[in-house]
Amino acid sequence: MEIQRPRGTADLLPGTVEAWQVLERIVRDTLATANYQEIRTPVFEHTELFERGVGDTTDIVSKEMYTFEDRGGRSVTLRPEGTAGVVRAYVENKLYGQGNISKLYYIGPMFRYEKPQKGRFRQFHQYGVEVLGADGPAIDAEVIHLNLTVLQRIGLKNLQVELNSVGCSVCRPRHKAQMVALLTPRRDELCKECQERLEKNPLRIFDCKNEHCHTVLKEVGAPYITDVLCEDCSEHFQSVQAYLTAMSVPFVVQKDLVRGLDYYTRTAWEVTSPGFTTIAGGGRYNGLVEQVGGPATAGIGFGGGIERALWVLAEQGGSLTDAQTVDAFVAVADTSAERTAMAVLATLRGRGISADRDYQGRGMKSQFKLADRMNAKFVVILGEAELASGKATVKDLATGQQEEVPFAELASWIEERVKGAAVGGHEA
Repeated sequence: MEIQRPRGTADLLPGTVEAWQVLERIVRDTLATANYQEIRTPVFEHTELFERGVGDTTDIVSKEMYTFEDRGGRSVTLRPEGTAGVVRAYVENKLYGQGNISKLYYIGPMFRYEKPQKGRFRQFHQYGVEVLGADGPAIDAEVIHLNLTVLQRIGLKNLQVELNSVGCSVCRPRHKAQMVALLTPRRDELCKECQERLEKNPLRIFDCKNEHCHTVLKEVGAPYITDVLCEDCSEHFQSVQAYLTAMSVPFVVQKDLVRGLDYYTRTAWEVTSPGFTTIAGGGRYNGLVEQVGGPATAGIGFGGGIERALWVLAEQGGSLTDAQTVDAFVAVADTSAERTAMAVLATLRGRGISADRDYQGRGMKSQFKLADRMNAKFVVILGEAELASGKATVKDLATGQQEEVPFAELASWIEERVKGAAVGGHEA
């Protein structure tokens, strides 16, 4: 029986994984410029963390989690999203005691049992940002700007931020009361999920994928949360918009945007492009730290799918190319130079010079073809003549020029030219 990969997963092979490496580098470099630090949390957590944090009315918790009992009888879940685990780590390790805000980011796999489709997998990969300890609208604008900037640097086009406020513990109950009063007489017309949402979190009915539920919302005149924001939430929302305008972030207010997680408060957003579903998004979650046992702490963050971003990029005609190259390919003309070739490889690599060679006994012509496939900059030729003279023959594959270089100077000679080419390319 042939064993295949599980449905909804993917093998990232050489030739494909390079684009992922470029994207991850863009994420890290972009966030480093804003003084964010990486955090790595377990890929599985106690199930209660997601039930309490993400919310039992969400599709993630009710339908999509990979949950199982370990050998000790404890219920554990493969993480379906990144925020809850980061917040748990923040609380457990008492990062709140350091006095400063925590500006964190992560990159890693997530797991949801859902129907695989383009840009959507059961094991998928996300990058994300979490800021804990800052409540003002300025940090909201920074996080939204970074969310957009990462996608722009990846190469995605026609991006726009869809923005909303989902209120707080003051205005949300007021909105809930109005929703319950208006929708209870039409409860039987709502889908099963929205009937449950009506009791627990009616705001999320706006997030339903059932068109009839949206028709009912319109017919009863259900209020948007922005219609009943308290004074503090309204001021916060207006300030976020003012900051985004100052930072030249393209956005529109989308009043029915609520996102799919129960922990959001106040600012919520999604980054979209015409013709595509949500590419990335996030929101503020001021009560989540308390829910997992920590002190009252403001939080905000975003998540973006790597598979989703690369799929949209390809659909828009773009690509992330980062062809692997080696600085030097060591070509062995005859067996007498075998040991010297290995010594040269070790010396070059010890100086930080990328180098490789043939290990399959190819002839010189085939070795040069292999060097071309590796996009090598230089070929170091070793044979009886080179061993006798104490000098390697080095060929520049870009110019075709050859020089004889003493073994003792070989690493420095290549290093000088590789670095010189890199600097010249940057300045150009």
